Amino acid sequence: MKNLIPIISLFFLFSCQTNTNKNTEKFEVKRGTNVAHWLSQSGKRGVERENFITKQDIQNIAEMGFDHVRLPIDEEQMWDENGNRHDDAFKIMTNCIDWSIENSMRVIVDLHILRSHHFNADVKPLWTDPAEQEKFYDLWRNLSKTLIKYPNSSVAYELMNEAVADDPELWNNLVANAVKAIREIEPERTIVIGSNKWQQVQTFDVLKIPENDKNILLSFHFYEPFLLTHYNAGWTNLKGYTGPVHYPGAILTQEEFDKLPKEMQDISKRWVNKEFNKKWILEQWQKPIEKAKELGLPLYCGEFGINAGPPAEDVLNWYTDMIKLFEETGIGYANWNYKSDNFGLVNSDGKRNEELIGIVSAK
Repeated sequence: MKNLIPIISLFFLFSCQTNTNKNTEKFEVKRGTNVAHWLSQSGKRGVERENFITKQDIQNIAEMGFDHVRLPIDEEQMWDENGNRHDDAFKIMTNCIDWSIENSMRVIVDLHILRSHHFNADVKPLWTDPAEQEKFYDLWRNLSKTLIKYPNSSVAYELMNEAVADDPELWNNLVANAVKAIREIEPERTIVIGSNKWQQVQTFDVLKIPENDKNILLSFHFYEPFLLTHYNAGWTNLKGYTGPVHYPGAILTQEEFDKLPKEMQDISKRWVNKEFNKKWILEQWQKPIEKAKELGLPLYCGEFGINAGPPAEDVLNWYTDMIKLFEETGIGYANWNYKSDNFGLVNSDGKRNEELIGIVSAK
């Protein structure tokens, strides 16, 4: 028995070192896709929800050439109003993570919509009610109980999707407190943090990040020019616009505008003769790029894409420029999204958009 003690001690030491190394390895992502409308923004439940994304889908995403998935989850899908877990939803979440890791992909778990905060809602109690803020921190403490078992190199936490606060300091304060709550449990987990007002690039200069924390990934979203990316999108002020749209160059010429019916002119008048191209896009990204340089942190675009409807050539031109810019600047990305009839790489019936997949996966 005495002879076994040194062997057991060595085994224990090796295990500790292995786990330590495993959990301190950096979380890095280059190209990915959002696995949306599954645990977020969906009325699917039960078997229908369970079968919307399967192990085969995750394998398909890996085979397309992606190295990670961004997984949006909504509070109302994961917990009831009393904070009790929906075990079936947690099982779906961990299945996605397990399948991704099996296929050598990483996962960003994105807390997408709260009961107290929807990015397009008029009233957002999160910003005015301290109890809702504490509840938000508790959601992450609760998620950590399940996700802490995964290596830091495999799973990252995105605090919240597209914060929209009237005062940017409200978001900065929430970020500071949420990071502190997570750091008390997981000091080295990568935390993904976006800017205020829908994670747009224009607000990055007022974003504040906890000091001396290098396990942070800065994130922005990019859907510009909006007339192209949200063409005839029913949830926006572009609903009903089915007129011409171009990229690159003048998105809508004066001659084309003059031929539109009045209701379409009212929607699109601000876009007439506006020029958009790869150079313009890069100029829009300067605030997040400068913030990332200033803080010495990596930069990530967690959402970008085009709604169904514009001419295919213009759509593919835009995606091509976006991907080239991501590669040239070293910014990681995840397109919105994997499976959808609007923005998807794959339609809801499973039909693949091979040209788009080829561009976005950079194969």
